[in-house]
Amino acid sequence: MDSNVSRCSFPGKDRHYIAYHDREWGVPVFNDQCLFEKLSLEVFQCGLSWVTILKKREDLRNAFAGFAIEKVANLNAARLMWDKGIIRNRRKIDAVIHNARALQQLQKTTTLSDFAWIHVEYRPIINRYYQASQIPTHTAISEKLSKNLKRQGFLHIGPITVYAFMQAIGMVNDHLACCFRYKQCASLQREILKT
Repeated sequence: MDSNVSRCSFPGKDRHYIAYHDREWGVPVFNDQCLFEKLSLEVFQCGLSWVTILKKREDLRNAFAGFAIEKVANLNAARLMWDKGIIRNRRKIDAVIHNARALQQLQKTTTLSDFAWIHVEYRPIINRYYQASQIPTHTAISEKLSKNLKRQGFLHIGPITVYAFMQAIGMVNDHLACCFRYKQCASLQREILKT
């Protein structure tokens, strides 16, 4: 992690957060299992700091079978409540298991990738913000995607959680324009626009 580069202010000095910012946040993702993991982490994050989630990420991966959709759908929430390594919030645990089952139903007709990305017509939104205060917490698109996910049976996925998910999976580039990752992610996103 290069301390001499200009990056978004939100990771602060935490090494987990910096690594996530520098390697993952804003990179386009299309694999359903990866998307399910990102969505599940956003469910767990609600009301907590993102760095808390990042520090527990490996424990969450272990407890939730690597976020393999079919395995998560068959997990026992009561048993997971005994796992001291994860966030032991019963409603969030239930939601992730329930969402795996909802995703299995969705996959009978489409992928989570197509279901999400169609909301931006498979064209990432490349914003240009100069201050963190300019970045919205939700948008009309995240509100629509949230409603559509809820119609499919997903839980704990309000428009703020969904917007964070959209940022995480590269549907939106909200790196600040001064951040070294802004151009890198925008380049990846423009490649998608060419296809």
